Amino acid sequence: MDFSPLKDFFDSLSGEASAIEWAWQVGVAATAVVLGWYGAHVICREIKPNPKWKFGEGQFEKVAYPLMVWVFMWAGKLILERFQDVALLQVVQTLLIAWIAIRLAAYVLGHALPHGSFLRGSIRVIAWVAWIGVALHLTGLLPEAIGALDEIGFTYGKDKQRITLWLVMQAFAALALTLTLAAWISSITENRVLAAEHVEMSTRIVITKLVRAATLFLAILVALPLVGIDITALSIFSGALGVGLGFGLQKIASNYVSGFIVLLDRSLRIGDLITVDNRKGSVKAIESRYTVLKGADGSEFIIPNEKLITESVNHHTFTDPTAAITLAVSVAYDTDVDRACELLEQAARGQERVSADPAPVARVRLLAASGIELEMVCWIADAAAGDADLKSAVFREVLRSFREAGIEIPYPRSDVRLLATPETKEKPVKTGA
Repeated sequence: MDFSPLKDFFDSLSGEASAIEWAWQVGVAATAVVLGWYGAHVICREIKPNPKWKFGEGQFEKVAYPLMVWVFMWAGKLILERFQDVALLQVVQTLLIAWIAIRLAAYVLGHALPHGSFLRGSIRVIAWVAWIGVALHLTGLLPEAIGALDEIGFTYGKDKQRITLWLVMQAFAALALTLTLAAWISSITENRVLAAEHVEMSTRIVITKLVRAATLFLAILVALPLVGIDITALSIFSGALGVGLGFGLQKIASNYVSGFIVLLDRSLRIGDLITVDNRKGSVKAIESRYTVLKGADGSEFIIPNEKLITESVNHHTFTDPTAAITLAVSVAYDTDVDRACELLEQAARGQERVSADPAPVARVRLLAASGIELEMVCWIADAAAGDADLKSAVFREVLRSFREAGIEIPYPRSDVRLLATPETKEKPVKTGA
């Protein structure tokens, strides 16, 4: 069995290489480590990448260090192999390739994928594959392993296309690379488009979602032909998917389509105050399938996008960002109504959130049975912040000012009259002794 390049290393270790040759190899490796560290540190300090084109998470120096070590070691090995054996440097260079692959995967995937167990698991799988591949290469077993994987598979279709385990692994690798590139492109596009303040926010969200979907679709179309898979074979799957969307997934498809309609017709924007399905709140996010509303009490509602299209939506800030707040209070019939309305307006004007233009207005709403019902209307510009605290502050000020002015707030009263009947007249009244 040929254990190259590990065989060459053991041969050199057994005595074929002199101590001086070993010293030269160790010296080249140590020099490459020092120069690689210094070169990576200087390059990453002098060259600052543009954050708009960022493609990794953390400092690039973690990737540049093993990469620079490999470059210097390759240059040293290229010179030294003209004069002596370099088996040690070949082994170290192979190990460096696995180290570079793991560092690069952690750097890129940390930016393309959300942090969590999936990201950690992906990096762990890449590390295992890298070290196993290096071990097979060093021992010379890599061609035999590939051949064994290529023998496990099955044949399908009229063209007798063969799907092997090695082909599946290649497909996964190609998909991982293309999907990572697609995630990087969509992330860059999202950052650049969302930063364009001259474009409507809903339009920016639509562009980012379309770019993300298009890049993922193109990544799959590019990855499959790279490994020899005929994409026309997916027509059967696409037909089955269409039938599934027509029956079991029609609600989900409707929500996705409704989400794009909401974004395109600009009927909703981030920060709008709406009431839908008896839930009132400000729009915090418009996703592909649902919209997130945040109520005044901090609770968040997830509304399917279909409801925003098929049901009536009470939009409080559609054409005007200001929203009206109405407060009602009753006064007795002997009250000076003009004075009471003036105190109501003063109570509203004393609040910082109440707009001065238009000014608060108080008026008589109804002559009720128990008193005169007044209402006061004021406008606020930050309706998404809620109105419960504002109403409480205004009512407290109204109670204080009404007490000082002697204005009575009536409450319902009932008069009970007792009428004598023939039965009560004939019945003697018992008195205590």
